[in-house]
Amino acid sequence: MVPTPDPSNGYEAVAETFARARTPTIGPRVVREWAKRLPPGASILDLGCGPGIPISQTLIDLGFAVYGIDASATLVARFRRSFPNIPVEHNSIEQSDFLGRMFDAVIAWGLMFILPVESQAVLIAKAARVLVPGGNFLFTAPQRPCTWEDGLTGILSTSLGQESYERELSSQGMAAIGNDQDEGENFYYFARKVA
Repeated sequence: MVPTPDPSNGYEAVAETFARARTPTIGPRVVREWAKRLPPGASILDLGCGPGIPISQTLIDLGFAVYGIDASATLVARFRRSFPNIPVEHNSIEQSDFLGRMFDAVIAWGLMFILPVESQAVLIAKAARVLVPGGNFLFTAPQRPCTWEDGLTGILSTSLGQESYERELSSQGMAAIGNDQDEGENFYYFARKVA
């Protein structure tokens, strides 16, 4: 696979704007509900963690062991300032070994659709590899297949749609177990590693 010229898919250039614009009330409600299915103190990998607010913050506040990865150096620096004791890696999804460990859960909030289409399959496959059997996976992407220009970066975003995502999950040994939608109209996919 040829690496993209900008592993952050445009988000390094707009990192400060993104961090200021992120609405802290959109996402945490659904993430808290999803987290109820996890064991106490579960290890959770937050892919595309950004500055960590509000998604990582929500999980940390619930007592989970959170780990982050983001391709934007600026967003990783903000994450480290907010959460100095939480492990975070500055790396792309394509290049990271996902901290070389296994997790009880993986979350990719607002990340899947900003990745190139071929990298979306990479994300799902790598998430499946680092999940323990029975581990949970959450990601967001529009329910229908569509393509649009990202409002901050101007780079093309693509949702493969529910049918394609569920097919890809199944091919990686994960079962789709539900969906939800939040106040910002973000569509959630919930999956569990079968074996």
